Amino acid sequence: MVFEEEEAPTGPVYGHRLSTVVPSSVTGEVDYELADADLAFKLHYLRGVYYYPAGDVARALTTKVLKDPMFPWLDAYFPVAGRVRRVEDDAQGGGGRRRAYIKCNDCGVRIVEAKCDRDMDDWLRDDDADRIRSLCYDKVLGPELFFSPLLYVQITNFKCGGLALGFSWAHLIGDVASATTCFNWWAHILSGKKPDDTVLTPANKTLGYSPAGGAAPRSVKQVGPIEDHWLVPAGREMACYSFHITEPMLKKLQQQQEGSAAGTFELVSALLWQTVAKIRATGEVKTVTVVKTDVAARSGKSLANEQKVGYVEAGSSPAKTDVAELAALLAKDVVDETAAVAAFPGDVLVYGGANLTLVDMEQVDVYGLEIKGQRPAHVEYGMDGVGEEGAVLVQPDADGRGRLVTAVLPRDEIESIRAALGSALQLA
Repeated sequence: MVFEEEEAPTGPVYGHRLSTVVPSSVTGEVDYELADADLAFKLHYLRGVYYYPAGDVARALTTKVLKDPMFPWLDAYFPVAGRVRRVEDDAQGGGGRRRAYIKCNDCGVRIVEAKCDRDMDDWLRDDDADRIRSLCYDKVLGPELFFSPLLYVQITNFKCGGLALGFSWAHLIGDVASATTCFNWWAHILSGKKPDDTVLTPANKTLGYSPAGGAAPRSVKQVGPIEDHWLVPAGREMACYSFHITEPMLKKLQQQQEGSAAGTFELVSALLWQTVAKIRATGEVKTVTVVKTDVAARSGKSLANEQKVGYVEAGSSPAKTDVAELAALLAKDVVDETAAVAAFPGDVLVYGGANLTLVDMEQVDVYGLEIKGQRPAHVEYGMDGVGEEGAVLVQPDADGRGRLVTAVLPRDEIESIRAALGSALQLA
């Protein structure tokens, strides 16, 4: 532990105490180069919350018990304990851009202990738009990059004895599949298991994309250039709203679109696409960005940004288009821009930048964080650094038969989205 401090109570989650865990052995000032695809996601942050109900397992998970396996965990995932640096010259190319890398200096990950004055069941019944943010420490990289941790782990104890583990993960060190694999690795050590070996070195390809006129790919929005504070202020306040599409609701949606060859992700995303188009004044939202994780296509690297990025364009207003038709477009007509996004030399917003962004987490092992035989009762992922167009994350629920959807949208749209979805799926 490097330092500890306590913050004043604010809201139902209070008593934040901060400390630091470092690798158990000295890494030796190694420089970990970031791939082009990593840098494309530098302005985004994953927020994941894992809930464990009151009982013997949660009661035994003291802060010391949770911290002890983190030391060998960070021996394997040593870049996560490093800090961002930027080259001071143009030796590596990139058109004068000060390319970022990770100095593996064992500065550690930040641990946050907090308390919640509510029962966990009551907390989960409340569809407050800031639920995820309350349980994930809300920090970004910079303005002092030298001192900014890449990962925060928040341990929140509920009034009832339940426990939440909240992870705030800088997207540039890996996509959601990398993040969940990393977290699960720690849980294996905690449970006394020997995890698989990790493979860390990324393939760092040379920047080489030169589009006509220098325009960014249609999937993303060029911003900046961003200096040492890696957050693009949105013109509107953004909020996360999570809701559960149960198995009966999902079957109803599938029956309504009978004959569609689209998968579950496409159907759910199409419904959200249509709903957002209806509540926005223009009613257009004709183009959406699609971010998909294909586990079978991954390289095997433990830390990497290997999700596919592309876009889909509707021929007519999505507000007036059937969900089945939109789902078919999402299933068949995605224009893949993964390579172009990675190679584009400027700073970009992927999620919610150019378009409403639909994020496929169907294949991500979000419920793999099993601790001493206890699976999380509920898991929800959100995101910070989302642009004004918004993002929708679709993941399996606890039993895999329903879906949990997190919409990151302008706060002034949340009530309209909630009402529209309540009507469409009888969520209310």
